[in-house]
Amino acid sequence: MRQYLIRRFLLLVPTLIGITLLTFMITRVVPGGPIEQMLMERQFSGAEQTGKRSNNNGAREGLSEADLEYLKQLYGFDKPILVAYLDWMGDILRLDLGESYRYNEPVWDLIKARLPVSLYYGLVTSILTYLVCIPLGVLKAVKDKTWIDSVTSILIFTGYAVPAFVLGLILVVFFGGRLEWFPMEGFTGDHFDDLSWGGQVWDVVYHSILPLTCYLIGAFASMTVLMKNSLLENLSTDYVRTAFAKGLPASQVIWKHALRNSLIPLAASFGNNISLVFTGSYLIETVFNIDGLGLLGFQAITERDYPVVLGSLFLTSLIFLLGNILSDLCLAWVDPRIRFS
Repeated sequence: MRQYLIRRFLLLVPTLIGITLLTFMITRVVPGGPIEQMLMERQFSGAEQTGKRSNNNGAREGLSEADLEYLKQLYGFDKPILVAYLDWMGDILRLDLGESYRYNEPVWDLIKARLPVSLYYGLVTSILTYLVCIPLGVLKAVKDKTWIDSVTSILIFTGYAVPAFVLGLILVVFFGGRLEWFPMEGFTGDHFDDLSWGGQVWDVVYHSILPLTCYLIGAFASMTVLMKNSLLENLSTDYVRTAFAKGLPASQVIWKHALRNSLIPLAASFGNNISLVFTGSYLIETVFNIDGLGLLGFQAITERDYPVVLGSLFLTSLIFLLGNILSDLCLAWVDPRIRFS
């Protein structure tokens, strides 16, 4: 086990280098970087002042060659890609993720400010998913081919067929806009600081109902069906039939003998769920305007805020790779037959 973990942790380094190097190269060649956006802003501001639109050459004429060279040096575009990447990796090793072009703040401070929001939604989603999906999957397996199984399957697959962000738009328009039962956006209300402790808790819960529904809908369906199929497979094995033949109660056979082996497929996906806890969801946080890591990353991509993009990608990739190792450990804990060598 120790040698396996050492090898897996050593593999993190080349994997992270490959992911970040590829992304770093894309940010250097894709059009619409910070310098181009600054030139476009000058172009549009000049067009508004003169009453007519100027072209890109006119925008560049508004900046001297010295100014352009200064901007390239400021944003690190004056160096070859590999040299600039090595400089960036050196900053990463010093725990410096750079400074945001948009906010003019350290990227690490931006991530720390938004991490609690994503942690809240990720933890609540993971806990509710396992608390609901495991018992529901067991119920569907026990009541297989009955009306209970049919009705729950219709509801589950209907929810699975609807993308989470589309469901979010529907919920915002109908329950937030038309009925006005729930707030349409935000993590808390405008007067959150003036509320009592209990009022603040309720305010967070009240704002979380619609987003959590979207978070749960995808994982809810897949994990429930996965739990059902895994349990049905184990219920048809010889050791379960032997337990029934000995006269053991059905509840004891299911919950004590068959359930543990049925949890193996769920344990394999545990690490991926943990990565969601830390990284959040780009689309759901964008739909509900929740100021978490997902919305921060989405805004960074659309506005070409490359330090935030690279910093978020580095942390997300690291968490995802650690989650895969955690999944392997969960598999070994659930299934004693697994031996790492």
